[in-house]
Order: sequence, then C-alpha cells, then structure tokens
Amino acid sequence: MAHMIWKGAISFGLVHVPVQLYPATQSEKVGFNLLDKRTIDPIGYKQINKRTGKDVTRENIVRGFEYEKDKYVVLSDDEIRSANPESTQTVDILAFVDAPAISFLYLDTPYFLTPDRKGEKVYALLREAMKATGKIGVANVVLHNKQHLAALIPVGPVLALNTLRWAAEVRDFDEFKLPADGMKAAGVSTRELDMAKKLIEDMSDAWDPSNYHDTFHDDIMALVDRKIRAGKTEEITEVETPRESRRSADILDLSDLLKRSLGRGKGKPPTGGRRRAADDEDDDADDDADAEVSAPARKKPRATRGAAATKSAKSATSAARSRTGSAGGASRATSKSAKTSKTASSTATSASAARKRRAAA
Repeated sequence: MAHMIWKGAISFGLVHVPVQLYPATQSEKVGFNLLDKRTIDPIGYKQINKRTGKDVTRENIVRGFEYEKDKYVVLSDDEIRSANPESTQTVDILAFVDAPAISFLYLDTPYFLTPDRKGEKVYALLREAMKATGKIGVANVVLHNKQHLAALIPVGPVLALNTLRWAAEVRDFDEFKLPADGMKAAGVSTRELDMAKKLIEDMSDAWDPSNYHDTFHDDIMALVDRKIRAGKTEEITEVETPRESRRSADILDLSDLLKRSLGRGKGKPPTGGRRRAADDEDDDADDDADAEVSAPARKKPRATRGAAATKSAKSATSAARSRTGSAGGASRATSKSAKTSKTASSTATSASAARKRRAAA
C-alpha cells in the first residue's frame, strides 16, 4: 500500500473537496549499494563540514538559502511553512483548461488524490464534470516545502495530480538549431510526406504500457540470479568486450530511407547487414526478371531462326564427333599399351636366355 503524503482539500470557487495525496508511481530502477570490496560491508553516507572536514550530526543540520556567494539565510521548516500557510495543504485550482493545451514538456511527477472524510460524492461530481467538459485543472500546491504548479486530471475513477514544470524551467526552442517550420521551408516534398505518413500509419498501435519493459532492469536481475545460483556473489568476473555491431550504410536520401522502412513491415525490427544485402540483391533480381517478362516479345527474322537452327545442328554434330573421337583415341591408347607390354616381355625372355648360355660356358 502506498504511503500517504498529506491530507488536504481541492479548492475551487466555493467547492471544497477533502482528499488524501498518494504517490502514483513506484520505483523500479536498479539500485546499487557502495561496498568495501575487501569485506563486502556497506559504505554509509557521511555528512561532513566541507570547510573543516569534520562530521556533522543530524541535529546540527539546517536549511539555508544562498543569497550571495558563500552567504546564507537560515530557515527552519516551521518558518518555511509559515511563509504561505494557506497553500500548504490545499490543491488550489486557478483555472480549467483544455486537456491537450498542456504540453508533455511540462509534466513532472504524478500523484493520486483519493476522497477523504465522506467527500466521495463531491469528489465524483468534480471528476465527472471534468470528464464531460474535457477540461483539466491548473492548480497551485505545496509539496515537501516547495510550491508547485500542478494539473488536476481525471483518469478513470481517480483524480490524478501531476506536478508541472514552471515556464522558466523549460528551455526555449530558439537556442537550438532546428529546421524551419513547415514543409516548404524545410524542403520536404509532398511525396516524402506521404511516405512518412504511411510509415507512421503502418507502425500505429493502441497504447498499452504493459507491452513495454525495462530490459536493462530485467537483464541485471537475471545476471544477479545467475551469480547467486552459481555461488559467485562476491566474485568479480571478467567480461569480454562485445564486438561493435556492424552499422548499416548511411542513407542520405530520405525517399530511400522511407522506402526501406516501409518495406520492413509493421513491427519488424531491422535485420543484419548480410540479410539486408541479400534482400536487396533479391529485389534487384526480381526487378530484372519483371523487366524481361514485361518486355514485348520480338519475332526474329526467318533467316535468323534458320541460321540458329543450322548452328545448333552443327554444334550437335561436332559434339558427337568429339565423343566418337574420344572413344577411338581411348581404344588406340589401349592397343598401344598392350603392344608395349608384349615387347617388354619378349626382351626380358631374350635377356634371361643369354645369361643361361654364359653360365653354361
């Protein structure tokens, strides 16, 4: 169960809606503690005096506002609260505006407001009235000793309070180098815009936050689990540096980029370089084949067809003679080999008879 931050009220006009404020989010970030690697003991946070280097106990720590370099005005929590007591526990609605009017750039931290002290009916009335008019409330609220601008937003059965950044906290566009606003000024053609719109339509889907995951968190928890099961909780293992994935060729032509993106289809991630190259080659081969099929068939002149037939017949006759010649050559080689073998045998017999005669003499 979420921890209640404060009790207060939504106030607008003569309406007073008692509410309780709860955080609307919970942290799923991967947290790491600092440890002494020799003993695996935690290392604590030490508060020290930056000038003297000595430790400072909690009771000696106060808040201060720096009005000049190294000069401060000390303020207690009670003094801070007393500076604007009326707004500390109140969501004071200043105006109602159209929901799309507030840019995402201004959204900061969300909270939930729940009805308190039998305020269910007036809470529901405000929620339903805001839904029916499509409005959200812009309000002032003090949280953690700091005043915030906030948006009161109906979200299903709950009224959410989303703190907003002040106008001075959002940077002005003018300090950045950006392409000119508008198609013509930015050099975007109608054809390129149509392809970009088609790509957006192909990739459009219903918003479901459960479809998206913090894969870094999941991978770290899987690594922790593996080290626990392997009994290596206090060991630092060497990690091979992963080879840098091969980058695809830079595509400077926007039309080409959009065509390739559209070709991948909805939800299909880009494949490896080899696969892309193979796909491109297949596409080129298909284009060539289509060109050959679509080209009109041309009748060759009768003489040309006759010459081609004669050439084909000559090639066949030549091939047959070549096969016959090869067979005859093989036969003659066999006969010659037999004759050579017979001559060698006769010579050997004569030499043997001559040796016998010399021995008898």
